[in-house]
Amino acid sequence: MIVRSGRPEPESGVHIVRAAHGEFRVTELERARAFYVDVLGFYETERTADALYLRGLEERDHHSLVLRLAASPGAGHLAFRVVSNDDLERMAAFARHEGLPHRWVAPGEEPGQGRALRVQDPSGLPLEFIAEVEQVERLLQRFDLYRGAQVMRFDHFNCQVPDVSAAYAWYSWKLGFGCSEYTVADEGDKLWATWLQRKQNVHDLALMNGIGPRVHHLGFWVTDPTAVLRACDVLAATGWTTSIERGPGRHGISNAFFLYLRDPDGNRIELYTNDYMVTDPNHEPIRWTLDDPRRATFWGHAAPASWFDEAGLCEDVLSSELLAVCEPDLVDRPQHVT
Repeated sequence: MIVRSGRPEPESGVHIVRAAHGEFRVTELERARAFYVDVLGFYETERTADALYLRGLEERDHHSLVLRLAASPGAGHLAFRVVSNDDLERMAAFARHEGLPHRWVAPGEEPGQGRALRVQDPSGLPLEFIAEVEQVERLLQRFDLYRGAQVMRFDHFNCQVPDVSAAYAWYSWKLGFGCSEYTVADEGDKLWATWLQRKQNVHDLALMNGIGPRVHHLGFWVTDPTAVLRACDVLAATGWTTSIERGPGRHGISNAFFLYLRDPDGNRIELYTNDYMVTDPNHEPIRWTLDDPRRATFWGHAAPASWFDEAGLCEDVLSSELLAVCEPDLVDRPQHVT
């Protein structure tokens, strides 16, 4: 599998700026709010009868996390910011050309944003593309409001798909994503995972081999490792210790200091910090092999089985029903993991 360097010009003509926000399905809004707002310190921008719209302290966009009331957990949509409304029209034309399910979201249908386009990508991931977002107060210097993990901003999506090579080719060639790092399996140098970016850090979207389509986690950036450790202390002090699934530790891939948490419905988030910048147009992607134990855990305890086995089901963008999943093309986990 050939992995290209740099961020190529997208064949679709759609210019994506960055990952913008994610939506989780939750079964109890008050319980979800207690976890995300009261304990972790997300800031509540708006609440409706069936959803919470949250953001980090550094963010000016109306929201970076949507928690929507539903009958079961899972992922509603993964939103990317585009440069202009013209990009939305180009994305709609591209979706029609590719035969991808898609629908328009009217202005205000999701509070805090203008017209948006929902698209099911070829792997089944539920994407949303937005150009106009309501700007709100940035709380970066409101130190009196800092609580919990002191979440600053949304960073990335991590998803499991059955065919990483096909998904990588689509995001790279069609949407212009660059690759910062990737993992190959032993069997024929096949692509097992890839970390893709539009903004100038390690990734906006990670694609891992696995049962899919599923959303593994949403990653939120915090200032430093101390914020991660503070989150652990706060979780322990408030009786949420069992929500800690993996970490703290450091990844080999991305170099990031991490902590993985499960919310009351089992949806997974990562508190993430200390990665690096990818600024040069000829950035050469870093290659890892699947049998290198340092790739996922440079140091720290090995990931539990749940980290590999469990992930959120995805919604159909047309019906909002949860999609069926397919088995992966490659072995579903590194061989050294039991």
